[in-house]
Amino acid sequence: MAEADFDPARMIEALHEAGVRFVLIGAMAAVLHGDAGTTFDLDVAPAREPDNLARLAAALRALDARIRAADAPGGLAFERSAEFLANLPEDSILNLTTRSGDLDLAFRPSGTQGFADLMRSAVEVEAADGAPVFVASLADVIRSKEAAGREKDRLALPRLRRLRDRLSAGPR
Repeated sequence: MAEADFDPARMIEALHEAGVRFVLIGAMAAVLHGDAGTTFDLDVAPAREPDNLARLAAALRALDARIRAADAPGGLAFERSAEFLANLPEDSILNLTTRSGDLDLAFRPSGTQGFADLMRSAVEVEAADGAPVFVASLADVIRSKEAAGREKDRLALPRLRRLRDRLSAGPR
């Protein structure tokens, strides 16, 4: 998918329509906290309960999700089922492309214990359709990026720490 096709609101809407329980993580979570960074994908940490995986599979079918691969511009077909999702290792990251842009599923994001851990300090924001979206706290975004240790994360961390410090200092 091209970056121009990126429609995070549509992806969130599809997750809500299916009743998926998830926490928004990664760069989009940071942006919602006020980060000046940019992103062209949506990262979520879904709950792993069987009923939630069934709802997630339905959302993936609605989004026409395919596995993102460099040598397959339209992505690779896969079994979009609760069983497939349940059989993924807990530390899996499923990089997908959809008709609304790229979507990454992280069942246990680096430095966290997954959905329940992230929900403890998640903040609720209102999506474009008025539905609640749970967003990982800025502290959890930083914790995960520190643990992941990727180059792009190391570059973002100083900016995210300054944002955290500015937000914790309160209004001036």
